[in-house]
Amino acid sequence: QVLLVESGGGLVQPGGSLRLSCAANGFIASLFGLYLMGWYRQAPGKQRELVATATAGGTTTYADSVKGRFTISRDNAKKTVYLQMNSLNPDDTAVYYCNAYRAGGPRSGYWGQGTQVTISS
Repeated sequence: QVLLVESGGGLVQPGGSLRLSCAANGFIASLFGLYLMGWYRQAPGKQRELVATATAGGTTTYADSVKGRFTISRDNAKKTVYLQMNSLNPDDTAVYYCNAYRAGGPRSGYWGQGTQVTISS
């Protein structure tokens, strides 16, 4: 059974940093590189939005709202993806979800349970 497990969320002050991790448990190591890994977030009363994605080859994309502040990375050997978040502001407050998608897999990919990130003074 495949399972994405996020960690690293918490409460930080504006201007602070957090590093989220997502462990892809149950994924076959040789197939992990086929997955496009992504981070999404959902703030209260808002739709879930894409934050960043990363291919196994290192190609990354970012939402305009996080460019220059967030960095997505992945360790394919460890089957883990990270999201380094700097210069956090209250608008970044949301539940952050990890996603793993590949053609031929579930339509929307696999999802983690989410980790809460709260930015407040």
